[in-house]
Amino acid sequence: MHKVKVLFFATLRDYVGAKSVELEIPFGITVEGLMDLLVATYPRLEKVKDSMMAAINREYAADEQVIPQGAEIALFPPVSGG
Repeated sequence: MHKVKVLFFATLRDYVGAKSVELEIPFGITVEGLMDLLVATYPRLEKVKDSMMAAINREYAADEQVIPQGAEIALFPPVSGG
């Protein structure tokens, strides 16, 4: 297990009730695995889980990317424009 910091932006802050949290996550967990863990902890995230964007250490990350030790993960809600 290792610690990471997760930052929540825009409406995700409302769903979680905080702008950031520190979590202990297993070694080798992917972005997708982290999303599942967060939904289990914060069920309101379920409705946006499949459309959230993630960045690891300020670089956008794919769902299958493994989260490195001590990383800072930023999560962004779905974005629409017009």
